[in-house]
Amino acid sequence: MTTPSGREAVPPAPAPVTADTVLDGLHFAESPSAGPDGALYVSDFYDHAVLRIDPRTWRAERWAEVPGQPSGLGWLPDGRLLVVSMRDRRLLRREADGTLVTHADLAAATAGAANDMYVDPLGRAWVGDFGFDFYGLLERNPDADPLFGPDADPPAARLTRVDPDGTVATVAHGLRFPNGTTVLPDGTLVVAETVGGCLTAFTVTEDGELTGRQVWADLSSAGLRGGRILPDGIARADGDRVWVSDPTAGGASRVVRGGAVDARVRTSQPCFAVGVLPTRPATVVCCTAATSNPTTAAARRTGRIETAHVPEAAG
Repeated sequence: MTTPSGREAVPPAPAPVTADTVLDGLHFAESPSAGPDGALYVSDFYDHAVLRIDPRTWRAERWAEVPGQPSGLGWLPDGRLLVVSMRDRRLLRREADGTLVTHADLAAATAGAANDMYVDPLGRAWVGDFGFDFYGLLERNPDADPLFGPDADPPAARLTRVDPDGTVATVAHGLRFPNGTTVLPDGTLVVAETVGGCLTAFTVTEDGELTGRQVWADLSSAGLRGGRILPDGIARADGDRVWVSDPTAGGASRVVRGGAVDARVRTSQPCFAVGVLPTRPATVVCCTAATSNPTTAAARRTGRIETAHVPEAAG
């Protein structure tokens, strides 16, 4: 059932569940993803590594070295890992022997750094970009906050589709810093627009084009005490819900269509990415750090993996 405003009718969110730190000493973790082997994988930007983490012991091993700075992760149907190499704007593929090869060159289709990614069951990779030279701006002004600052207004960016054979196509323009991406059970593609403060939905056609763009969730008042959520990484929750990381409040929120929140996780510091491990109840994985500013994050190991068990939504 929905309300006249278009929001799904849900009861007020219960008190936030407090996450526990299970791994620390990272620089800046992103894209927490459950691999086909049941392990948790994350990218540590400024350690230039993809980590494989055992979810029983939370011990981490270096799974891939990415000099160009790793970000989004996903898997082809045959089990090979895809990883975004941000600074040189390539999509890399990890072969069975552990070597990394170029799956696609994204330079002509992206502006600024390539960023987060979702790989769908057909092996199509959906990659967002920054839309501007984020790292160059911070080299000139290390104290700038072009994404989460009160005057943040970066240029619009694009979403790129990479087919399993490496073919690259731009499928959406005018996105306000496209960050996390996921797909709902009905096939709807949902993209977090960080600066836009919303989740945007598209219908995916049979040939991989995007149509029917609409605001799936307005997050301008979805935060604690009615504040805004500037969504960073996202992950599909149970049903038609989406977990959204909330760097400004420190935690993650489970959002329904329209923007209502029916569960929250509180973390010890800002949360820049969220994932879900398929346990019962679900294990919500939050990647946290003191700041996203690379000047600090590259020099200090404030990054943590924090987890919480959150029951599925009723109904």
